[in-house]
Amino acid sequence: MSTMIAGTAPAGSAPPPTVDPAAVVARTRPRVTIAETISQTLTMAWRALKKMRRNPEQFFDVTLQPLLFTAMFAFVFGGAIAGQVSTYLPLLIPGIVAQTVLTTCMSTGVQLREDMDKGVFDRFKALPMSRIAPLAGPMVADLVRYLIAAGLTYVMGVIIGYRPAGGAGGVLGAIALAIFTGWALAWIFTFFGTIAKSARAVQGMSMLILFPLTFLSNAFVKVTSLPGWLQAFVKVNPVSFLVSATRGLANQGIITSDAGWTLLAGLVVVAVFAPLSVWSYRRHM
Repeated sequence: MSTMIAGTAPAGSAPPPTVDPAAVVARTRPRVTIAETISQTLTMAWRALKKMRRNPEQFFDVTLQPLLFTAMFAFVFGGAIAGQVSTYLPLLIPGIVAQTVLTTCMSTGVQLREDMDKGVFDRFKALPMSRIAPLAGPMVADLVRYLIAAGLTYVMGVIIGYRPAGGAGGVLGAIALAIFTGWALAWIFTFFGTIAKSARAVQGMSMLILFPLTFLSNAFVKVTSLPGWLQAFVKVNPVSFLVSATRGLANQGIITSDAGWTLLAGLVVVAVFAPLSVWSYRRHM
């Protein structure tokens, strides 16, 4: 009589199926509640803030860029476009705020891709946590970077002669609107971070979108100064709505219809790209 060693499969039988530990954890854990999702997102935001504190070079783009761009555009193009710098500043400063915040949110996808390449998110996948928390947490932390970038732009503008007629309330409203728009658009670059092959690819894809949208807008020149065919694009450019809305708030202290369209566009972007980012993140991890 033949004997079989306990725990071994009979000859010719199929090998036992492999077990994915992450899948087992996902099936056995209870469903994450909204309160837990918020708590876990804030925890991931705190992790991102600590990472920023240990890597101060992450703040170079939100500290040096607003100062350099504001001074450079004001003194180089102010006289040529508006006749004098002081006349150009009410047009320029809201445009620089929009440009700075939008280019800052691009780094969200780049840093996400770098973390994914390092294997950090492999650990998060096996933890009993919300799938959106590792993505949304760093974006909440980036609100600090947007605030610094927008705030420094207005401070630099005041130093060189900008006097916002909308007062402190108008400036704060303009900063808040720019921060919300940057946070909303960051979901697009987060999605890029989950599908791109490398951080360099994310940066290239992001710049390919941001640069035309930023410079083919009313951020630096009046729409009436552009050719007719270009005016048609500028008038429907989402960046133009943001710039016009922040100009109304900072320069006049009024809320225009452009602010409503900007908020609506931001909500649509979040509604579309936040689920796409989570789906892509789960699919590629």
